[in-house]
Amino acid sequence: MTFAFDNSPVWLDLLGVFFFAVSGSLLAARKQIDIVGSLLLASLVGLGGGVIRDIVLGIVPAAFTNPAYLAPPLLAMALVYFLFSSVQRYTSLLTLFDAAGLALFCMTGTVKALATGLNPVASVLLGVTTAVGGGLLRDITANEVPELFNPKDIYALPAFVGASFTAALWVLGVFNVLTAAGIAALVFTFRVLAWRRSWQAPLAVRGWHRRPSDSGL
Repeated sequence: MTFAFDNSPVWLDLLGVFFFAVSGSLLAARKQIDIVGSLLLASLVGLGGGVIRDIVLGIVPAAFTNPAYLAPPLLAMALVYFLFSSVQRYTSLLTLFDAAGLALFCMTGTVKALATGLNPVASVLLGVTTAVGGGLLRDITANEVPELFNPKDIYALPAFVGASFTAALWVLGVFNVLTAAGIAALVFTFRVLAWRRSWQAPLAVRGWHRRPSDSGL
């Protein structure tokens, strides 16, 4: 049975917003930004990708029509504010929450595009944009090198894999709750392993080699 986006539980989308929002507040804590800045980064990364997606699709962004979307960034800001002092490995937590948001948004972005009539290829591209857009806005705003352009890491490729599987299963009519959970687990695992093991994609030109300072060694 095909998984219909319009009938999917809203909490799934809100969960993705929350995961990304926590990564934004953790980055704010690491940069010693105040609580207002923490909320801004949480909102930017949590809602940014979805806003970009909906604008491309020509619909009013869900973040502007459903007040429930304001709750995850507020919750993330409060959670980090009260618990950050006891969190030691904040960089690891930031990556884990970011990976969870990436896993959910690459699917929801792709499915929403397919449900509105976009072709599968365009839907995959929009799914990837939804997944990486918020993180890109977060890092640029916080004056960080965006993970999307980090030569020592792989960021967009897991989202592309997840979006491609989502579109393929949708076209085949077998995209459902179970297959969606499998895709989310795959994308999350891929992203975390790429970070932990310093996997790197080929450089832009064949034959180029990374300088020793860029090798991560």
